[in-house]
Amino acid sequence: MPKVVLITGASRGIGREVANKLAKDGYKVIANYNKSEKEALKLKEENENIDIFKADVSKRDECQKLVEYTINNYEKIDILINNAGISKVGLFTDLKDNEWEEIIQTNLYSAFYMSQEVLKNMIKEKNGCIINISSIWGIVGASCEVAYSISKAGINGMTKALAKEVGPSNIRVNAIAPGMIETEMISDLTEEDKKEIIEETPLRKIGKPADIYKTVKYLIEDEYTTGQIISPNGGWIIT
Repeated sequence: MPKVVLITGASRGIGREVANKLAKDGYKVIANYNKSEKEALKLKEENENIDIFKADVSKRDECQKLVEYTINNYEKIDILINNAGISKVGLFTDLKDNEWEEIIQTNLYSAFYMSQEVLKNMIKEKNGCIINISSIWGIVGASCEVAYSISKAGINGMTKALAKEVGPSNIRVNAIAPGMIETEMISDLTEEDKKEIIEETPLRKIGKPADIYKTVKYLIEDEYTTGQIISPNGGWIIT
């Protein structure tokens, strides 16, 4: 039986690219979505190795249903990719409580809930791989994206601590902290904004979702890397 991969937020952007390419590489992929049903159905049509499941992973009970569905239908979860995330640009002083809660719940709590639920099976099997999709802003912070930066910094901290805790069970936990990637999340940037970023980036380009897929594939296949925050960002930020 092929390895089973569960990806949250897989109907668009980086998640979609990763789901599609892993499926083409022979993995069985369960692609989670919440609001983007049309995109999810199209993704499923594109590859017979992709199954889809609607769940709001910012809620514990829906995460449980997603994991239960996967285990009941595919018997195991070899790889969890916590990719679901949202962002909001605006002044910190203007940030409303409900906006803060939505970002933290969607970006950070979803990874907490999903990891806890999936680890029940992984620890039992003494095998597993968790990959958290973080952000460069979780490393250095972003002006006018304080809540988003905090949520991703939390992801990074969880990655390092959890890797130490579950390593003895042969479970690897890593995070990918992309720089600027060409997805809907940067659609509000003007061409001038993008030009400035490119000029500040040593490799002189904005990344593609395919660049993140390559890092995902490495972390799935490598058996001696855990607790790491890998940042594909073209040299834009070097720490």
